[in-house]
Amino acid sequence: MDADTTSHASPPAGVGPLTLHGLSVEGVNQCVHCGLCLAYCPTFSELGTEMDSPRGRIFLIKSLAEGRMSLSDSTVRHLSLCLDCRACETVCPAGVPYGRLIEAAKAEIERQQPGAPSRRLFRWLNFGLLLGHPRLLALAATAARLYQASGLQRLVRRTGLVRLLPGTLPAWEALLPPVPTRSERRPPPPVTSAEGPRRARVALLTGCVQSIIFGAHNRATARVLAKNGCDVIVPEGQGCCGALNAHGGDHARALAMARETIETFEAVPVDVAVVNTSGCGAHMKAYGHLLADDKAYAERARRFAASVRDIAEFLAQEPLRGPLSPVALTCTYHDPCHVVHGQKIKSEPRQLLAQIPGLRVIELTESDWCCGSAGIYNLTQPEMATRLLHRKVSHVLATGAEAVVTANPGCILQIQAGLGAHAAPVRVMHLVEVLDRAYGGDPDGAR
Repeated sequence: MDADTTSHASPPAGVGPLTLHGLSVEGVNQCVHCGLCLAYCPTFSELGTEMDSPRGRIFLIKSLAEGRMSLSDSTVRHLSLCLDCRACETVCPAGVPYGRLIEAAKAEIERQQPGAPSRRLFRWLNFGLLLGHPRLLALAATAARLYQASGLQRLVRRTGLVRLLPGTLPAWEALLPPVPTRSERRPPPPVTSAEGPRRARVALLTGCVQSIIFGAHNRATARVLAKNGCDVIVPEGQGCCGALNAHGGDHARALAMARETIETFEAVPVDVAVVNTSGCGAHMKAYGHLLADDKAYAERARRFAASVRDIAEFLAQEPLRGPLSPVALTCTYHDPCHVVHGQKIKSEPRQLLAQIPGLRVIELTESDWCCGSAGIYNLTQPEMATRLLHRKVSHVLATGAEAVVTANPGCILQIQAGLGAHAAPVRVMHLVEVLDRAYGGDPDGAR
């Protein structure tokens, strides 16, 4: 049963709705404590402790909301260790909206325990300044590119200076991907016209980090959509959708970014909004709930959320248009959490890959288990993220595949790092890269 339509248990007489940080957590009353979620929770699988399972965390959230428990260091640790992968939602027979509950809990943690001034400054720089301002994010990318191209990064790593950085900054530096040149970061054209019979007019989310690190994926997405009969519009002035802020407990900025995204996409008359990043897609589909209490945006948010489509979800509605060239590659597919659990999209990517001549797909053990990226989880919880990454990489290596195909930038960076640590000659590719290769790729040769 859908979590939005399931009846909630009524609070006792005289007691208001359960909330944390002003966000409803009434969904905790849907939990029937069956424990079916435990076997599917990565952190419980690794640690075996009840409070590091969805059922245990639901108990903590309910106790906090009812005032029966304070937000102690231990409670913060158990809640913060949650990946928000939402695998528990997939198997929950009661339809508990766990993703919304843990986001409310993390927002409450940020309210009560924002941390030292250095942590607050760091979060403001990243969540507030950089993610909220695309031009500043581009400048930061240029600085990171200079740091890498100048040889300074190699020096910092070889001399061990990176270990002197405070907090989790060494983990951030270790995961810093190669930043493409400015020309490689160029966005898709404002309009890419459909080829052949017109199927739809779509708006493409180019994203924040996605546009900086994986501009080639956005251009490939536009080309593949055009090959399948879509006029592709890139809305001008778009920025971050707010997903990373919401997952990190920065609720106020997540709301502001949602409103800005809605306004930006409303300015472009299209049939659907297509997203090639799983976390963004799942978050944007939840705008209706996120802004439900905002009278000025509630209805607009519901309409916009209903128009959002994951790239695989959209393309799989029809057979791929040909001709498709053979792609001689043996690959395996990793399901990003916010595609398979957040959006309930599992068969569609495999349907698309199955249509490519010459491509061999080997099923991956625990393909729908989190790789440890989980937004910024690999930066805030590097120890657990590393454990989950090693688990994922071991399964990848067991397939003997030449490449891992997935559909989320965080997963790509995380799995690349894990394979690199094993010196494994296995590529990590976005789904649209494989499709684009089958269509001949960039006619100018610039990926």
